[in-house]
Amino acid sequence: MQAGGGWFVPWTMGVQKFAVALPMGGVVPLVPPLLAALPPAPPPLRLIAPPLQHQSQSGRKGEKDSNKNCILSCEKRKADDSDVNKDLKKAKLETKALKAKRPGFTDDRYNETSYYIENGLRKVYPYYFTFTTFTKGRWVGEKILDVFAREFRAHPAAEYERCIRAGTLTVNYERVDPDYRLKHNDLLANVVHRHEVPVTSQPITLVHIDEDIVVVNKPASIPVHPCGRYRHNTVVFILAKEYNLKNLRTIHRLDRLTSGLLLFGRSPKKARQMEHQIRNRQVQKEYVCRVDGEFPEEEIECQEPIEVVSYKIGVCKVSPKGKDCSTVFKRLGYNAGANTSVVLCRPKTGRMHQIRVHLQYLGYPVVNDPLYNHPVFGPLRGKGGDTGGKTDEQLVRDLIAIHNAENWLGVDAADDDMLFSKPVSDDKVGEDEEGPASRESSPRLESPAPGLTPSTVMTPTLASPSSASEAPVGVPSPLASPGLNEDFSDAKSEKVTVATQTGCTPAIIATSSTNPGSAAGVTTTAGGSSGSDALTPDPHCYECRVRYRDPRPRDLVMYLHAWKYKGPGWEYETELPQWASIDWEEPESS
Repeated sequence: MQAGGGWFVPWTMGVQKFAVALPMGGVVPLVPPLLAALPPAPPPLRLIAPPLQHQSQSGRKGEKDSNKNCILSCEKRKADDSDVNKDLKKAKLETKALKAKRPGFTDDRYNETSYYIENGLRKVYPYYFTFTTFTKGRWVGEKILDVFAREFRAHPAAEYERCIRAGTLTVNYERVDPDYRLKHNDLLANVVHRHEVPVTSQPITLVHIDEDIVVVNKPASIPVHPCGRYRHNTVVFILAKEYNLKNLRTIHRLDRLTSGLLLFGRSPKKARQMEHQIRNRQVQKEYVCRVDGEFPEEEIECQEPIEVVSYKIGVCKVSPKGKDCSTVFKRLGYNAGANTSVVLCRPKTGRMHQIRVHLQYLGYPVVNDPLYNHPVFGPLRGKGGDTGGKTDEQLVRDLIAIHNAENWLGVDAADDDMLFSKPVSDDKVGEDEEGPASRESSPRLESPAPGLTPSTVMTPTLASPSSASEAPVGVPSPLASPGLNEDFSDAKSEKVTVATQTGCTPAIIATSSTNPGSAAGVTTTAGGSSGSDALTPDPHCYECRVRYRDPRPRDLVMYLHAWKYKGPGWEYETELPQWASIDWEEPESS
């Protein structure tokens, strides 16, 4: 061939092609230089005859049969494995669907009871409530009475049997026999006469409100959302009942005893947006607290990692195994007379109890922190991470042991294991101080019992322990003479439990519930029944037979306040509480 004025000889080697240049005359002299320019000859090819057609078909058929048998075998094994958990998986899916259908916060829920103000406290009239839980996998096939006698030991087996026969402890809202064996997705419901814990009567003040967001200044002692022994005495219920602000989405949380800024979204979109800003640390937060001792004048940043010792009771500590976090502290002033300091706190992260744990580690705990300023953490009260040599298990055990006397440790009633024992507890101490919270506007463990009214139900009673050592954790000791028809006003010498939930004693019943000048000084709010009708004891309610002491002012506050929040394009702040003044001293009467 000719190209570019010259001649070339094509040379093929395998799949590669080469062109060898020829002299201008077109004559190819077979001389060694030309031969040397050519690529080496390919090695001789070895031809392999293809198999016969019938052999190929037979081989392919055998291969197909083998593959088919393998696939069938694998599918069979897979089917066998899936059959083992098929019922369980189906039950879990059905459970999720059933939970999604359970009612949430409705007007019926808001109107089931009302508030009354007494001695500077917001109290809730006792009301009937249905605790519910789905059957756990380990309960399936067992008798309902055996499960309750073993799992919920706050009541004796005889009491659960009475409740089952009376129809207040039901399965799928239907009466069953004590020998009924539980199945997957059985919904267990227990009707109780519910007594809530008093909170401060200080009002929740609005800081900002628009079509997207609600910002409030939360007083200390009021939980954000229903938990433990609190339901109507919570921020979300009070806002709904008294401000008509319903279906709010919680963006973040504050501990029950912490006061200050609290943000709610009025739509899921706004709640997600604000929560995203908090998660990505786009929100600058400033807290003010009052601590023991003379805090250093220089700015201090504590970067000690924090570990959750127990999610069940919500207790944390500084530990190398914990999560990274950082808090910047700056002293605002020192009161030499009280030996306390007012400190500005700027948390850069949002770990559970981060500010309180870091202050404990630095040796300057919040003055009245009932948890992290307690000798249960050892002689140094946790300073420098020193808990007196206690293991985590010992620390948790000691915390639970002192709970009866001081009533500050909380267990979340959302825990299915605690639904029927009704412990005397406050909100879950393990609330994240600043972290994002669930945006659900409906509780997952709330459900009415169709056809059940206060006049038709009989509520289960708690066991009457013969000694304090036998009393279950969180259950107050009964009165020495708990006769239901006795005159409680004549029982002045009897023991009064230190628990603080609302009782049904005639001492707090007013003849005119709307008259502030009545003997009891009771004022009813938020509608509903009141007076003696609302406080009529239930004949089967243990708590109606116990007289409760009102909490003291110092029981309702911790000197930690969420002061300022600032994010992209927005900023909110509250007034500072009285205790944040440097010269302030705690009244002796509190």
